[in-house]
Amino acid sequence: MFKFLLVVLFTFTGLVGFNALADNRYTQLRTSGWSKNAEKVEVMAFFSYGCGHCYELERTIGPWIDQLPADVHFRRVPAMFGGIWNTYGRLYLTLEILKAPDWVHLAVFEAVRARKSLKTPAEMAEFLAAHGIERETFLSTYHSFFVEAKIKEAQRNTDKYELTGVPALVIGGRYRFDLSAGGALGMVRLADELIDKERLLLDQPT
Repeated sequence: MFKFLLVVLFTFTGLVGFNALADNRYTQLRTSGWSKNAEKVEVMAFFSYGCGHCYELERTIGPWIDQLPADVHFRRVPAMFGGIWNTYGRLYLTLEILKAPDWVHLAVFEAVRARKSLKTPAEMAEFLAAHGIERETFLSTYHSFFVEAKIKEAQRNTDKYELTGVPALVIGGRYRFDLSAGGALGMVRLADELIDKERLLLDQPT
């Protein structure tokens, strides 16, 4: 009987340890953006063009994004920590409004990684003109009210989700995690788990 109790105790202790480890893969946010009335599970990917790890994650999640089911809404959010972060953030949000294809988004990543200067609107416009985006259209959009509104939203989200670095994913407005979840592949696996968890909550009757 004593041996049996020890086995049960060690098994239970092991399970508790495993669950604690699993929980440590993400942070449950104090200020949740979750809504029971949501029709889709939202996945937010916080990033910056100046972040090398963000580029690696982007290359990993590209095929994953393409295969997300219809009840999952994915969107990228530039992290706004001030300075060059906001400059790159404005660049991305301009491309988003212009509905630039993903290959242009990756081209910007690669240019920044190659240390090409994209710090002024003129430098950005010149680079993007070689990638099919009309110079004047880019510049007028870059300075538009629509981009300003998106910048304010990105700043609010950077604060709301208690961002301390990138890349980071936020699932359902309440679970945040980064590369400590097991690298880029670990982030994708954890995202799938939390999407399933959120889906069950959305399916519950009100």
